Amino acid sequence: MTAATASQTIGPYWHLLEDKSWANLTRFGAEGERIALIGTITDGDGLPVGDACVELWQPSPAASPTWDGFGRAATDVGGNYCFVTLKPGPVGGAPGANTPQAPHVALTLFARGLLIHLQTRAYFDGDPLNESDPLLASLDPPRRATLVARPVGEQNGIPTWRMDIRLQGVDETVFLEI
Repeated sequence: MTAATASQTIGPYWHLLEDKSWANLTRFGAEGERIALIGTITDGDGLPVGDACVELWQPSPAASPTWDGFGRAATDVGGNYCFVTLKPGPVGGAPGANTPQAPHVALTLFARGLLIHLQTRAYFDGDPLNESDPLLASLDPPRRATLVARPVGEQNGIPTWRMDIRLQGVDETVFLEI
């Protein structure tokens, strides 16, 4: 039997949110198709969560000296977050599985009232691999829709995708146990 361990918190690193460059994953000169991922985090009453930290982890493209695949952003008073990143590609299947995962980013949320951080994913609307992605395929269509970012035009000349996150209630975002 494995002993349970405490959940990791953002702890003493909250000050890193003051540095807005952490939300730009291309800040070290990474090359590729740049995109913006924006969204609003709301609570169970539909009110914005204006004091959250959102971390973005990206499994693709592969890490390099100019690309670490990690970013962190604070929400503003309206619950809005924004990342600039590279458009991800497909990810190989889990060990022992042949089905590749559709392009996605992993999102982790830290906020008031959350004793344990929440984890979810953002997939990209229209990607042909979405239909066969193991996680998306395991969900009913209305729940699956909560994990899909939609194109919303451009922001500062960068193609922009929107992924709103609802913490509870109607249209609650799917959260993962990892």
